[in-house]
Amino acid sequence: MLTTIIYRSHICDDVPVKTLEEMVATANQKNGEAGVTGILLFNGTHFFQLLEGPEEGVLPIYNHICEDGRHYNVVELMRDYAPSRRFGKAGMELFDLREYDSDEVLQTVLDKGTSKYQLTYDDRALQFFRTFVEAREKENYFEIPPGDSWDFISDGNAVKPENLVIDNAADCSFAFQPIIDPLAQEVVSLEALIRTPSGDTPRAYFESLSGDAIYEADLNSKRVAFAMARALNLGEQMLSVNLLPMTLVKVPGAVSVLLQEIEANGLVPDQVIVEFTESEVISRLDEFTDAVKLLKAAGIQLAIDHFGAGFAGLSLLAQFQPDRVKINRALIKDVHKSGPRQAIIQGIIKSCASLEISVCAVGVEKAEEWMWLESAGVSLFQGHLFAAPEFGGIPAVAWPEKKSGF
Repeated sequence: MLTTIIYRSHICDDVPVKTLEEMVATANQKNGEAGVTGILLFNGTHFFQLLEGPEEGVLPIYNHICEDGRHYNVVELMRDYAPSRRFGKAGMELFDLREYDSDEVLQTVLDKGTSKYQLTYDDRALQFFRTFVEAREKENYFEIPPGDSWDFISDGNAVKPENLVIDNAADCSFAFQPIIDPLAQEVVSLEALIRTPSGDTPRAYFESLSGDAIYEADLNSKRVAFAMARALNLGEQMLSVNLLPMTLVKVPGAVSVLLQEIEANGLVPDQVIVEFTESEVISRLDEFTDAVKLLKAAGIQLAIDHFGAGFAGLSLLAQFQPDRVKINRALIKDVHKSGPRQAIIQGIIKSCASLEISVCAVGVEKAEEWMWLESAGVSLFQGHLFAAPEFGGIPAVAWPEKKSGF
């Protein structure tokens, strides 16, 4: 299958530019043997390369490129398939953009193409060439250091009471995980994550329920969450709880129940954030809207959880303008290497900035993910890199500290 991969990267400071000719000569031979075309653009700082050929030839070459220590911040921009080649000759060719003006190099690249693609400039892969040559995206090329340039040092401030039992009759419990600003070393809020009494997952808790019983259980579980928050002496710390959107519709007086339990446990509405997942279909929209108004009128903040995972996120964002958006882990994973994920997250950040909505990255597990997101403008983070959820308690936080020499 004819495969195209396009990536960009940064040349390492200690790599002499004169070695590029030797690199290209070696790649020309390997690409030719594999039937792969390589078109490499270089502007003095960044590489941009298109690889095109049979999948069994392109993938090993690209994987080898990703491991090459002469460049870093390798970001895959496109991986696609096509019925025929854009470029007819296998091998590798380098275009040093410092030796061309933009129109000249674009035409030179096009002249290397087959007759079919010489007749059009609507091709998506060739549009990437134009964007790179015209340097329209350079402000998004975040140069993050290696992941091992940071240490993550625990603050030792875990709270884990012995045998924390709120209600022996309760059919659920909670783990707590902090949402933090790493550079400010501030815990912004704690999220209460539902568990079975033995500490099993939310799926295990809900799997035996069906119909409206799911929503009754969802609401009733918040009694336990608020009681545990009181027992853990949260004080004025912000607390996030998850709520299925349709719980507000299916359970009569749901908002009143929430407010009663908040007050009964010594909390105030202003320190509570209700997180809605975007994965559930919201019917009876007028009733849901009225309930949201009541929550906001009481002082409770709203967040959209797992933003980007479902189909309702943009509608919720436009209609209810929450206080916080939490980007789904599927978009966060390896964002430092994925051009499509970077573009989507940058769009979310820009939209939320225009609406004065804070953005939180969820499920952060790698230092490189955190560094790219921080560079892009995200300041709130939640994930195992900093602190895993603590069942029946509050975990210590591992704060980032830059290693000497970086």
